Amino acid sequence: MSAMLVYVTCRSEEEARAIARVVVAERLAACANILGAIRSLYWWEGSLEEGEEVALILKTRDDLVARLTARIKETHGYSVPCVAALPIVAGNPDYLAWIAAETR
Repeated sequence: MSAMLVYVTCRSEEEARAIARVVVAERLAACANILGAIRSLYWWEGSLEEGEEVALILKTRDDLVARLTARIKETHGYSVPCVAALPIVAGNPDYLAWIAAETR
């Protein structure tokens, strides 16, 4: 089992909280952190856009990333939500074991 951090951007804190509740309740993520407002600049449909979003970080297992991503896409308001998974290469072994125990 490899632990993963999954970075997601959301339209609002309410959307981030709703997504977090769904994926943690369904045990697709052990934990969710809502980091609050961020300023994003990005290309969308040929235009440079700028706006405020909310960052959401989820902790999960590598074998759950595909299911987690699919669930986020079902509940997210964007047609192409940012969902980026990064491996946790080191950390507190007890915490990493907790992530494994709290996800199924």
